[in-house]
Amino acid sequence: MSRYNDGFKERAAQMMMPPNAMSVAQVSRKTGVSEPTLYNWRNQFRNQGVAVPADPKNPENWSGENKLAVVIETAALNEEQLAEYCRRKGLYAEQVQRWREAAVAGASSHDRLSVEERRELQQERKKSRALEKYLKRKEKALAEAAALLVLQKKAQAIWGKAGDE
Repeated sequence: MSRYNDGFKERAAQMMMPPNAMSVAQVSRKTGVSEPTLYNWRNQFRNQGVAVPADPKNPENWSGENKLAVVIETAALNEEQLAEYCRRKGLYAEQVQRWREAAVAGASSHDRLSVEERRELQQERKKSRALEKYLKRKEKALAEAAALLVLQKKAQAIWGKAGDE
């Protein structure tokens, strides 16, 4: 049984969240709770869907999981409530909106391909690589032919035509 109550855990977790943004070591020194215990609590809060970032100073470096937790927490909030939430967490409403758009875009763009579609995609990629290889070979041949023509013209300009003597 834990010697700490849930209220104490929540206060410690809030110390690690913006705007306070204290490191686990700082919270440990301030509260006297061991660092492993604080890491454990932070992970428990993350698993419950509460955004407790690893890098509270820069929300753009938060994991996708933490950003999604913020999006979920703010989904039902009106503009005023969102502003209050953002002030409490040290975020900007624009960040939350960008994260929301990214989550929606990510959910819609990564549809699973069927086995048949995957096979077809692989065949198209092979065909594309073969055509690119063929095109490179033709470009080299064309460049060589152009170089020979230029050399031939230069040789004619210097020595004249073979039948002129």
